[in-house]
Parts: sequence; C-alpha cells; structure tokens
Amino acid sequence: MNFFSILEKRLMPLAELVGKNKYLIAIRDGFLISTPLLIIGSFFILIANFPIPGWADFWISIFGVNWENYLMRPVAATFDIMAVFAVMGIGYSFARQMNVNAIFGAAVSLVGFFTLMEFKIPFNHVDLTSTVNVSGIYLKWVGSSGIFLGMISAFLAVHIYAWVLKRGWIIKMPEGVPPTVTQSFAALIPVGVVMLAFFLINIVLSVINLGNAFNLVFNVLQTPLVSAGGSLLAMVIAYLFLHLFWFFGINGSAVVGAVYNPILRVLTLENLDAFKAGEQLPHIITGAFQDMFATFGGGGSTLSLLIAMFIFCRSQRIRSLGKLSFIPGLFGINEPIIFGLPIVLNPILLIPFILVPTFNIITTYFVMQVGLVPYTNGVMLPWTTPVVISGFLSTDWRGAVWQIILLVIGVFMYAPFIKMLDKQYLKDEKNVKIEEKISFDDVKL
Repeated sequence: MNFFSILEKRLMPLAELVGKNKYLIAIRDGFLISTPLLIIGSFFILIANFPIPGWADFWISIFGVNWENYLMRPVAATFDIMAVFAVMGIGYSFARQMNVNAIFGAAVSLVGFFTLMEFKIPFNHVDLTSTVNVSGIYLKWVGSSGIFLGMISAFLAVHIYAWVLKRGWIIKMPEGVPPTVTQSFAALIPVGVVMLAFFLINIVLSVINLGNAFNLVFNVLQTPLVSAGGSLLAMVIAYLFLHLFWFFGINGSAVVGAVYNPILRVLTLENLDAFKAGEQLPHIITGAFQDMFATFGGGGSTLSLLIAMFIFCRSQRIRSLGKLSFIPGLFGINEPIIFGLPIVLNPILLIPFILVPTFNIITTYFVMQVGLVPYTNGVMLPWTTPVVISGFLSTDWRGAVWQIILLVIGVFMYAPFIKMLDKQYLKDEKNVKIEEKISFDDVKL
C-alpha cells in the first residue's frame, strides 16, 4: 500500500465523521444565516472608515461632525448583536437535525441564552467613586464575547426540548383545532422544562460560587480556544488538512471550516470592535487573513496556478481549461481547476497545492507582525471579492501590494510542476494525433 492510499484510508473516515456530525452541521449552517447581514453591515463600516486620506474630512464638510453616527447604526444592528443571530441560526439548524420544530428550536435557544444573562450593565460615571450596575442588556455578551456560550445554549436547549417531546410530555388538543394552535400548546411543557433547566443552572452556578455563566464560558473555554486558534501553528495545521482533503476530492473548506471557522469568526469580530473604537487591532489571524491572503483565488491559492498555465503551458487541454476557469478564478471559484486539471489525486500538483498557501500564511503572518502590512480590520468582505480589491479594503494599499507579491511568487512556485504536467499532456495530445492519422486505407494486404 503506497503513501497516498494510507493517507486516503485515514482521511476519508475523518471527513465523513465531520461531514455528518449534527453539531458541526448546525454550527456551519447557523453562522451562514448571519453572514449576509454581517457583509452588508461591513459596507457601512467601509464607508465610515474608507482607507484613503481626507475621506472623513470630505463627509464632515457635507453632513457635519456626526455623520458617522448614522452609518454606525446598521453596524450596531448586525455586528453588536451577532451572538443573537448565532444562537437563533444554530438553534434552528440543530432542531432540524433533531427532527423537531425548527422555529421553536430557535426560540428556546434564545430563551435559554437570555435566561443565563444578568440584565445589568457596569457603569462608571465621572461623579461616582465606584462602578455601579444599571439595568439593560450588556452588549459585550450579545456580541463576539457571547458566541461560545450562545452555541452551548442552543445545543442544550434544543436537546432538552427534543428529549421532552420524544417522551410525549405535551398537551394534546382535540381534533379540529388549527395546527398553529395545536403546535403552540404542544410546545408549552417542553419550553417550560427548558426554562426550568436554565433557571437551575443559574442557581447551581451561584451556589458553588462560579458566578455568571457568560464570564465562566468566556474565561474557561472561549478565551483559550480563540488564543490557540489564533496562532500561526494552528492555521498552518488546519490548512494542511484542508488541502489534503481537497486532494482526495473532499471539500476541505467545509470539513475544516466546520471546526475552525467559529474561532476565526470570533477573532474577526474582536478586530472589528477594536477597529471601530480606533484601538490597536489584537489579532493577525482572522477570517479575512484566511480568505484574502492565505487562499485568494480558492483553495491552494490557485489564481497563481491559472496565471502559470497561461505563461508556461502549450498543451491545448491546459490552455483551454485556463480560459474557461480564469473568470471564476478571479472570484475565488476554483472547482473547475481542482476537478478539471485535475488537482484531485494528482501527485504532481499536490506539493505546490499545499506549499503555496502555507507560504502565504507564514510570510503574511510575519510581514504583519513586523508592521509592513496592517492587520486585517475585521470588515467581513464576501469571499468572492477579487484579489487587490480585497487586500485594499481589508487593510489598506499595502495589503493590496502584498497580495500582488504573493500572487507573483505563487506563479513561480507552481511553474515547474505545471510545466511537468503540460509536458505529459503534450505527449498525450501528440499520440492522439498520430493515432488519428492512421487509416485502414493505408494498410496493404
């Protein structure tokens, strides 16, 4: 058994396990619900903080000094309550996985989440000597800091809800009652049990002096996971597996992203919070770092491969595929290359397919660390945003220039490997032409 067979034997069961896991599917689909809202919110942030000199002064001259306040309201309505969207989306998706009413799944997830919350906001007024608490919803916990507890709340609430339903502990209405009324009364006992469970969790945490559930999960779970996931080593390892999955024809972005993307989402939002506040950005590794610098053009950063195909290749197969794939490749859609060239199960291209994005990750990390390129600002751009534009909007002009440098280096890293494949295809095409010239009319008996 060769190396690739052994690797396939190990990776395929792992991909199947991740791909069919109810919790990971719920997380993936749950976050997708909030994605369009956050992308639109990002455009308002870009308008308020467009990275060119004199931008703010221009708008102040037209609309006055408070012009940013109006633009930041859609941002607050999306990013500042992002955990609420996550709870709703994950609860809805997980309820479908558990074969119970999805709307009630989303509802009980929110109820559980808010039952764990203390509706107090720490307030420090200049006239007071100490911090006091005022009534309200603390935005910290409905934003990025509350995401992990929100995920736990959604899973626990839907589990309890489904458990009660499957035991038949419901109020049954007589025939003839409208279905919506029947469903509402059927949900009464399950919802009550969910609320009671979360109520008891609060009491237990208080009795054993563990305090607030939000602080507990944030300090014990979210902070260590985000810190570990935001390291260079974590991203390199994650993307090694991502590209190995793609090599075997499995959507590596879906498999690895189901585990890694929630961490990247938190890192991104923490950078965005700092960016809005005008503070120093805390994280190098974010979702934008991944999409705009590690794998622009799709998995393997294959936009460099496409350019190399046009420059160095002469076979009709590669050049024709390059023409068909170039426009989608500009927008990060590279399945035609992965399956058409192919990269899947092609040992010639495996090395650059892994090496190029790994090089991008490591070098971008260090150029950002030394300050040559700014950290990504947390603005959530569509992953289809073309190269150069995405670098400019997620950092500034230096990010765009760095993308061009990575793109060119990637071309030369792919070049020797695609030339080997081109040579093989040229030989195959020549053999086909020779076979086509052979005719039975030339055969003498």
